[in-house]
Amino acid sequence: MAIYKRKDDRSECYYIDFIAANGRRIRQSARTNDKKQAQELHDKLKAQAWREVNLCEKISHTWEEAVTRWITEQSHKKSLQGDIYNLRWLHSHLHGMALNEITKSVIDGIKQKKLATGVSNATVNRTISVISGILNRAFKEWEWIDKTPHIRPLHESKNRVRWLTRAEADKLLDELPDYLAEIMRFTLATGLREQNAVRIEWSQIDLHQRQAWINADQLKTKKAIAVPLNDDAMAVLSRQIGKHESRVFTREGFVVNHSNTRVWRNALTRANISDFRWHDLRHTWASWHVQNGTPIHALQELGGWSDGEMVKRYAHLSHQHLASYADNISTSKSTVGGVVAHQPKSEMLPMALRA
Repeated sequence: MAIYKRKDDRSECYYIDFIAANGRRIRQSARTNDKKQAQELHDKLKAQAWREVNLCEKISHTWEEAVTRWITEQSHKKSLQGDIYNLRWLHSHLHGMALNEITKSVIDGIKQKKLATGVSNATVNRTISVISGILNRAFKEWEWIDKTPHIRPLHESKNRVRWLTRAEADKLLDELPDYLAEIMRFTLATGLREQNAVRIEWSQIDLHQRQAWINADQLKTKKAIAVPLNDDAMAVLSRQIGKHESRVFTREGFVVNHSNTRVWRNALTRANISDFRWHDLRHTWASWHVQNGTPIHALQELGGWSDGEMVKRYAHLSHQHLASYADNISTSKSTVGGVVAHQPKSEMLPMALRA
């Protein structure tokens, strides 16, 4: 098999598949639906592989070649769309570069450019991790480069909990276009992660039972969860009925695949809300629950967390379970005969004399 098309590939691109002289299988997308161009790329790759083996030449592979091969090999990856989003941003910074030209200083420069867009350290690290993943694959498996640069991630606060007040949330909703505001309302009502909320399908929802399902392959824990739909979530869903056959959220007839976009970031600026990511809507949902008395164990089940430690981040936002203990050392009480009794107001010290 040399070049071919996949029956289930909507792009109709040709794919390349051959065994190199050293026995290694070369299989990747040609990124074109032109058979002649696909054949030219096939012949070029085959010639390069032959020269590597028989002439001991180290072919200089480009960033674009590595991205093309990496995407093909990672097609099974659940988070591939998020990686592609980062790769699109990286394209203007690494386009045309040979892999051995991507040095530590180049990557450090990309870190600074990404930070300049106003994103968090965690977002920068996720972007850089895509570069790291591709370079490591090129070094360890493809043998395209002789070494990889050391990439130091930026510091992240592991216990970061950023959430909005109700007033802030309302202000942000006013700044968003309708389609994005609806996704935000649904997220605040369900606590779902970005992709689980944005790409939810009608087949995952039972309006009669007021329940949604997130499949195991859509979650980090690999365990399916049922999501109860409150009045706010039901109101959002009712407004989406009839807009699309399979997907819930659309924009002008087209399905929505991402919410953490420039439109979102510009709305945050207009609402004067800083240091806030889309994922922080999940923190907001959890914080509001705890503040309104939802027990931590119930919140863990609602949010689909497998680790209770993750949920304990929100425990400090509620004091209700400790309120009864706070009075144990109240200065407005005295002990008489081993019985705690309130002092008459006339016997309490004047405010000016209290320590």
